[in-house]
Amino acid sequence: MIDIHCHILPWFDDGAKDLVETIAMANKAAEEGITKIIATPHYKKREFENSKEKILQAVESLNKELSQHKIPLTILPGQEPRIYGEILHDYNKGEILTLNNGGKYLFVEFPSGHVPRYAEQLLFDIQLNGLTPIIVHPERNSEIMENPDLLYKFVKNGTCSQITSSSVTGHFGKNIKKFTMQLVESNLTHFVASDSHDLSSRPFRMREAYSELVKEFGTGVEYFFKENAEMLIEGKTIIKETPEKVKKKRLFGIF
Repeated sequence: MIDIHCHILPWFDDGAKDLVETIAMANKAAEEGITKIIATPHYKKREFENSKEKILQAVESLNKELSQHKIPLTILPGQEPRIYGEILHDYNKGEILTLNNGGKYLFVEFPSGHVPRYAEQLLFDIQLNGLTPIIVHPERNSEIMENPDLLYKFVKNGTCSQITSSSVTGHFGKNIKKFTMQLVESNLTHFVASDSHDLSSRPFRMREAYSELVKEFGTGVEYFFKENAEMLIEGKTIIKETPEKVKKKRLFGIF
């Protein structure tokens, strides 16, 4: 199993606070059957800068630590940039890191309460630069919950998205779980990842999430998400199903 979104690097952001916590997270990930994790520290969110070079060095160092502890887990480099107007300018300056440093897939995080007006144009421009943007945890964005056609438009135009394991399992509440399942059903998401920050409030829950998805949609959905994660780290083109609009009638009662 591959986790493409995790805050496992120590001392970087609001994830692992030190190496002890990082090692504990790594052990738990291995127990869950996770073999590879893309470390994705925040970028341009609050005080977090976390440049590309700093992350690459930290990943190399952490892999050595895991080897010494005989933990069967490989850390790959990544980054979680908060959306901002100069994101492509900074990418071309070499400050922003694509997932697994592959030059193909780029995380984009929206503020939790809204979608910036310039988002559609920026996502288009990112694709013009040869990158595939991946919107992280859209199921936790209140404007997308209220107007899922926004996400439909982005996905229809080539953007991907990634849902969170704890959203699938219901740990962010029943409304977010319901909406997450609607996104899966409507082919509006392409990856499931932990977005783990620690082992108490934000653990991995990947195995549990896959169990919930299989219960709801069958074994094909597990293959779909796992295959896409594999192809992402290899820099290959992922599987995409034809996106559909979330049925408005099924949103009644969410709020």
